[in-house]
Amino acid sequence: MDANTRLNERHLADAWAELHTHAHHGNPLHADAHRMAFADPEFMFRRETRGIRFQLEMLKPDLGQAEQGIENTIVVYGSARFVSPKEAARQLAEAKDGGHAHQITQAERAVRNSHYYAQARQFARLVAQHSERQRPAERIYICTGGGPGIMEAANRGAHDVGALNVGLNIALPHEQSGNRFISPTLSFKFHYFALRKMHFMIRAKALVAFPGGFGTLDELFEVLTLVQTQKARPVPIVLFGTDYWKRLINWDVLVEEGTISEQDLKLFHYTDDPAEGWALIRDFYRLAP
Repeated sequence: MDANTRLNERHLADAWAELHTHAHHGNPLHADAHRMAFADPEFMFRRETRGIRFQLEMLKPDLGQAEQGIENTIVVYGSARFVSPKEAARQLAEAKDGGHAHQITQAERAVRNSHYYAQARQFARLVAQHSERQRPAERIYICTGGGPGIMEAANRGAHDVGALNVGLNIALPHEQSGNRFISPTLSFKFHYFALRKMHFMIRAKALVAFPGGFGTLDELFEVLTLVQTQKARPVPIVLFGTDYWKRLINWDVLVEEGTISEQDLKLFHYTDDPAEGWALIRDFYRLAP
């Protein structure tokens, strides 16, 4: 691609971004029949063009990852609200200085849960260290939802050893952006949850779920359903935080009431140790230590 072509494409991209920002700040553009369709935000955001937006949101991350050799991933889910042990300690010290009982309780909970952040970071580091020793085609990359908390921790673990890692972020009302540890050329933003979840599964060789809220549960149960119904190939599904998951979900009730079979309980594994979690995945694929 020559310099003039790149310059023209940059100008077009900048013009599109300016038009998009203008329209989304309550300043609708006047209709302009002469404007090219793909450079017309009012046209592109019509209900009738939703299918085109689906296609674009499917294609851009797919091409971006393929061009950088990302074909196999381990997807890490988990709460966006957990912080690192260092940050949790800072919050607790600040809360104690302030003397507010409610803030102290919240900070103590942050300290208690910060070990999940540390585990996610260590797990991702183990995956990245192993993969960096493999041929490019056999490498497995960490992929997350791109946000803070557990997602940040997993991206950070890969970043610690200089490995490429993926963030599939979602545009939300509070303007969430990708965390700073995602490889910049692999930080993608989605509008549609459905397309984002599809991208999680396309390259996934394993799914790892740390404790989380509605979003984590949504993602976990979608994967379990896809594997159970054979809409997706079997992959290791690892649940970090045995006590959390067993307190949260009484799987035995589902078996007792006949809503799932006992065999379905073999679709996932519990662990509380990053090395064991990685070993479960290695054993599934018979990877060398």
